Amino acid sequence: MGKTGGRGDFEWVYNDQPHTSRRREILAKYPEIKTLMGPDPQLKWVVSAMVLTQLLACYMVHTLSWKWIFFWAYGFGGCINHSLTLAIHDISHNVAFGNKLAKWNRWFAMWANLPIGVPYSASFKKYHIDHHRYLGGDKLDVDIPTDVEGWFFCTPARKVLWLFLQPLFYAIRPLVVNPKPLSLLEVQNAAVQVVVDLIIYQLWGLKPVVYLIAGSILCMGLHPISGHFIAEHYMFLKGHETYSYYGSLNMITFNVGYHMEHHDFPSIPGSKLPQVKRIAAEYYDNLPQHTSWTRVLWDFVFDDSIGPYARIKREYKIVKQG
Repeated sequence: MGKTGGRGDFEWVYNDQPHTSRRREILAKYPEIKTLMGPDPQLKWVVSAMVLTQLLACYMVHTLSWKWIFFWAYGFGGCINHSLTLAIHDISHNVAFGNKLAKWNRWFAMWANLPIGVPYSASFKKYHIDHHRYLGGDKLDVDIPTDVEGWFFCTPARKVLWLFLQPLFYAIRPLVVNPKPLSLLEVQNAAVQVVVDLIIYQLWGLKPVVYLIAGSILCMGLHPISGHFIAEHYMFLKGHETYSYYGSLNMITFNVGYHMEHHDFPSIPGSKLPQVKRIAAEYYDNLPQHTSWTRVLWDFVFDDSIGPYARIKREYKIVKQG
């Protein structure tokens, strides 16, 4: 399976995440950044066009052979679906309709969820809040791999397998690390998704349903766009837990690459994060950043010092509600 090496534990730290203090400092110096907060009026139209494109694709692929179903799922549909998961990420911060219409954001996220094929948006929202509030938090931030993942996926071959299985780990990890009660919104999300999947099946058969779900799984696994999963918070340089990427793939991923800016200002839509970097350039230009998500994946696999254990963790002293 390859040479074993690298880290034997996470990088434990005993300070607060850097985003809170940097946010305060930037806002004190550049209060105009507050004008960037709030809904993005274009987001609902962009997302709706992507959803309708995938529904049209369902009709177009229903007569194809299976090999072409998987080809187009990986090369086209999955890219759109992965982008839609990142739209859902943006929508989870209420940037589609604003904080005053929070429920509209939740239902719109379900609309964005439809081409993904499996219910996702409601559960993502529930756990993503903790990722921001308790970044790196032991037993709180489910973006952090488990000890089992860190221990086992420690060789190049095993890390490739881990990358391929990322969608599975993201689905199961919250249930193991920080299980939460099922919410009504999650039930509604599942019900809407199942009904739409059944309608597609009744109209055009099994192939379009497989096209949607296979695209989601394949493009959230071993795929160039998926490099952002690793690029965002894996510790490529000691002591640095968040990294930005300013390359061209941001154009199809709702600027998720502007990740330091996003964690500093989560209520600013992805479309406006480049303005944050321009206004407060001195706070970001000299921080470590990635130039290629494909290179990130390559280094993750073949660099012994990087693996599932290459994450910063900290303890948060909170009283967890049962």
